[in-house]
Amino acid sequence: MDQNNRTRRGDLDIDSFRSDEPNFDRTRMRRQSGGFVDLGNESQYGTGGHQASGANEIFADIQGDVPWWKSNFFISQPVLFGTWDGVFTSCLINIFGVIVFLRSGWIVGQAGLVNAVLIVIFTVFVALISVLSAVGICERCRIESGGVYFLLAHTLGSRMGGALGIIYCFGQAVGCALNVFGFGESMADLVSANNTWAARGFAVAAVLLLGTINVAGVKWVIKLQFALLVIILLAALDFFLGSLTTIPGSVQGQFTGWLGTTIANNTWADYQDNYTWFKCFGVFFPTITGILAGINMSGDLKNPSVNIPNGSLAAITTGTFLYLMFIITLAATVTREALLKNFSITADISAVIVLLLAGLYVSSMSSCLGAMYGTPRVLQSIANEKVIPGLDILGHGRGPNKVPIYSMVVVAIVTVTFIIIGDINKLAPIVTMPFLITYASIDYSYFALAQTFDLQHKREMRFQGQSQRDTQVYGATGSDLDLLFPERIRHKNVGDFTPSPTDSAIMNGRQSNGDVNRPNVSVHSKHKNWYSHLCNRWLSLVGVAIKLLLMFLVHWAYALGCLSIVWLVWLYIGAANPAVKPGRASEFRFFHWLRITFLQAIGKRPLEYEQLVVTPVHADISMEQERLNDDNEDFASRRRYHQSTALQTHLVNVDH
Repeated sequence: MDQNNRTRRGDLDIDSFRSDEPNFDRTRMRRQSGGFVDLGNESQYGTGGHQASGANEIFADIQGDVPWWKSNFFISQPVLFGTWDGVFTSCLINIFGVIVFLRSGWIVGQAGLVNAVLIVIFTVFVALISVLSAVGICERCRIESGGVYFLLAHTLGSRMGGALGIIYCFGQAVGCALNVFGFGESMADLVSANNTWAARGFAVAAVLLLGTINVAGVKWVIKLQFALLVIILLAALDFFLGSLTTIPGSVQGQFTGWLGTTIANNTWADYQDNYTWFKCFGVFFPTITGILAGINMSGDLKNPSVNIPNGSLAAITTGTFLYLMFIITLAATVTREALLKNFSITADISAVIVLLLAGLYVSSMSSCLGAMYGTPRVLQSIANEKVIPGLDILGHGRGPNKVPIYSMVVVAIVTVTFIIIGDINKLAPIVTMPFLITYASIDYSYFALAQTFDLQHKREMRFQGQSQRDTQVYGATGSDLDLLFPERIRHKNVGDFTPSPTDSAIMNGRQSNGDVNRPNVSVHSKHKNWYSHLCNRWLSLVGVAIKLLLMFLVHWAYALGCLSIVWLVWLYIGAANPAVKPGRASEFRFFHWLRITFLQAIGKRPLEYEQLVVTPVHADISMEQERLNDDNEDFASRRRYHQSTALQTHLVNVDH
């Protein structure tokens, strides 16, 4: 047979499975291919599999059985995304929400231009520290599905991760209610229904619609996010162009134009209704809370350790630019009275009002869409880890991407409840607290993880000389003994890796000198990426202090309530499920480190290692050796392994 007509894929002969041959046996093909069917690139199979080519050609007959409408509208295999289509899009539409359109002018009217810019910069700075901390964790540890919960549970342990994950999901659900309620207000004004219950009705309908889209699958969520992001960016451009083209003195005298003296009148603060700088910060802060949306979709990313840092940092940079442009434009062109009372002033001065209203509606919907996508997956991960008893049903998923249907229902119920309870100004401080707690925990997680790496490195240096002495063994090599007795290398792996002689990845990874290529330790050093030098443990520690302080300055009662919920859930997990997994940073103890640091600061030298008191051996005391382990007939046929270890000691004088 001609070589050009013959294709081989591994050890599988492709010619024997041509669909045009009379003896084509589908079952035989599955058996010889190990039961694996390569569906290839889903974008190349949009027509139902009838136009397969290349590696997918041999499976054209199998995929041709799938109707075209089913292959286009339903997901038949897991879908993975990258930096821009996954992380950047999800983050940007979540941090450019309804507050930017409806409350940017109000914040300028209350705090003035200078303080409003400071609020934006400080808000971004607070969130950026947590983003960099999350990026640092991504660099030092492997990332799996579960998003924020995985980061916290992987570093601080499942007990603390479960407690923080619950409060984070609560904050996301309330944040979803905040954004979609803004959509309801806008729709109610559009139809001239100045009724709070009309706004709530539109908001509930939007939650049900977005929930249905999430049930359809992640592919449809990403496709919809692309369309929503384009509309939001066009709306922002429409607002900036409107500020240049709108005639000064229009909009009932509220718009003065760029050439007036309005910016001088709006420079400094004029707080009203008992509002302060920190309360205005509490209203604006929920805008940036969606920056962790890219982390929450870690299970649907091609390379989370690369996609999450690049996409998140690009999104927060773009969002900061848009925030400042809105703040400066409104402060320079609109009177203070209009800023305080007219929440829809951005639509009034836009070039095409329909386009800006579309951006306003879309920003409300998009933030809610991202929250309803990521939050149920966090709940699903908590349930699958069996951290909190009684949540097992929330771990069930539908389809190849394991869409968490039951978790979506729980999130939707909480969202609808808070839609009925309050308005934007009341919901914003409630949203702020859970996110500040979560962000502070992520900052501490990275600090503890970096400190754990230092402890591992010091231990490695301490035992470096011992590893050379341990090579003098009898009956086997040192590497074999490491496999048989994992406690010999426990100081190198700190609970992350237990070698096994049956592990093919280890046994096949021997070097030429007989040593074993072991997997890396659980906590790695920082990689040399362009953003690596921005990840600093001390900056993360400062971020913890800043966020805890902000919590009590914004609203001390809400802060105590959220912290109490975390503490109660933490106690419940410890009582109901005490055998949860410890985190990678469990070796680091903060108060112990604080004590050692204090002793070093005052000039004392603390003991780094434990002290052993050895009973002295005197010459006048006779001693004899006795064998404690006798031969057992049951194990007589097994090979005997021997191990020798050199022990360095020194004599200690004991006064009698």
